[in-house]
Amino acid sequence: MADFSHLLPTQFILYGDDGYDSHVIRLLLEEKQLSYELALVEDERPDELAELNPYGTLPILVGRDITLYELNTIFEYLEERHGAGKLLPDTPKERAMVRQLAWRLQTDWLTLGRTLLTHPDSFNPKTALAAKKSLSDSLITLSPIFAKHEYFLSESFGWCDVILAPLLWRLPSMGIELPTKLCKPLLTYQDRLFSRPSFKNSLKSRPNFLDKTDSSI
Repeated sequence: MADFSHLLPTQFILYGDDGYDSHVIRLLLEEKQLSYELALVEDERPDELAELNPYGTLPILVGRDITLYELNTIFEYLEERHGAGKLLPDTPKERAMVRQLAWRLQTDWLTLGRTLLTHPDSFNPKTALAAKKSLSDSLITLSPIFAKHEYFLSESFGWCDVILAPLLWRLPSMGIELPTKLCKPLLTYQDRLFSRPSFKNSLKSRPNFLDKTDSSI
């Protein structure tokens, strides 16, 4: 088993790829301004990943004394462990509401997005066409709600925005082009997300703080 005891409490290694889930965690780490090394995993996955995650999925976030590989669990750990860049509100009621909204986003929009982002080997054109229409129609219909607040149903950037930003970034690769006139509030919100320094950094190469080499994405 690999030894990560050399890491500082605020240092992490992120085993990830160029997919949606890894992007969410990169954005999360950037938003909280935490130090991490990106260990980019391409098609062939090293044997050590099986030791870190029995399911073989990415991303995997490794700290000095912890290994996590489920999206929401990683978020909850970082939110509780690291105070900077809080992404949940102050009161239990408000936190519960945000968690429920996040669950709905993942159940509805993200489920459709995952269908469209499926690997070509298992891509089902008929299912993808239905998912594309459903996601596109839903985004168009709900676009007006993005005019009411600076961020997703909130005046401050939060967990729901972390979930949405990488999904919206991938709309072109899903073949979805939102109509400008009907989706102006959503497109404005989208531009607001993409202009955040944390989002820009989540798209860049990260220096390896262990040996000073670069990992590219």
